[in-house]
Amino acid sequence: MRKIGIYVLSAAASCMLLSGCGAKVSPELMYQQGRLDEMVRSLPDDQVLAEPFAGDLCVVTGGEPQSDPFVNAEAAAVFSLSDQQVIFQKNVFERMHPASITKVMTALLAIRYGDLSEEITVGDEAVITEAGASLCNIKPGDRLTLEQLLYGLMLPSGNDAGAAIAVHMAGSLEGFADMMNAEARRIGATDTHFMNPHGLTEDTHLTTAYDLYLIMKEALQYPVFREIIGTTTYPVSYTDGTGSVVTQTWQNSNRYLTGTVETPQGLHVLGGKTGTTNAAGYCLMIASEDDLGQEYVSVVLKAGNRPDLYENMTNIIRKIVK
Repeated sequence: MRKIGIYVLSAAASCMLLSGCGAKVSPELMYQQGRLDEMVRSLPDDQVLAEPFAGDLCVVTGGEPQSDPFVNAEAAAVFSLSDQQVIFQKNVFERMHPASITKVMTALLAIRYGDLSEEITVGDEAVITEAGASLCNIKPGDRLTLEQLLYGLMLPSGNDAGAAIAVHMAGSLEGFADMMNAEARRIGATDTHFMNPHGLTEDTHLTTAYDLYLIMKEALQYPVFREIIGTTTYPVSYTDGTGSVVTQTWQNSNRYLTGTVETPQGLHVLGGKTGTTNAAGYCLMIASEDDLGQEYVSVVLKAGNRPDLYENMTNIIRKIVK
């Protein structure tokens, strides 16, 4: 039997210990134990032994969604990073298209495994012609640091920046998707499968609100990630293929940060990531902090339009301070 340290038991053994020999096991317990076994089986052989798993994670029963007439998005959740409480949950394990929220994983990999000061020459992978795709307007031959590309990835949601980061890190978009999926398994995001670094629609590019919480929680460990997602405006200067200097100013698409949408009293939005495609609808994940310094990750997936997206998010994060 594979195990993580001494803290993981098989589903059957765990249920026996928790419920007593011969006692009836609740569906919620069986569900959680089944997910735990799935996470263990998905670990690479060299990661069988690890730190105690789930000691600081929110636990969701996977039961019926909480009812709220003011939350009409397909999925939504609020997770406390400070005390591991689930403040609100709706369809948190439903696999859905994440659109550009994907880029949180791309940023996590770049920060965790890359050299942010390294200069990168952008290649043809940055030429993205899909209608409506968000871009930071970099071109083949442009030379930027990895850190600059991260701002282009996260503020204007540049799909071109995501492609450039992926090829730099892994040699190809496909190779980087493999890295993304390996990292997802490493952190327990077992319902996630990535196909690209930016979130443009592919049939099997899917994740869940719960897995996105796991990914965001990992990324928030890095101060530079917090700095990037909390930046409203970023002026950038770099050289193009001819050696000429190019200057741009990238704006954050998060309406809480720009002040377009009011944050509920008692909360401060640290930053986050928006995402929109036809398949995904309107999506948003944010990190926030209350007046006591306690932090939260909140996710809304597949709202019908942008005003609805922020109304849904405001309604669920308001539950933090009620």
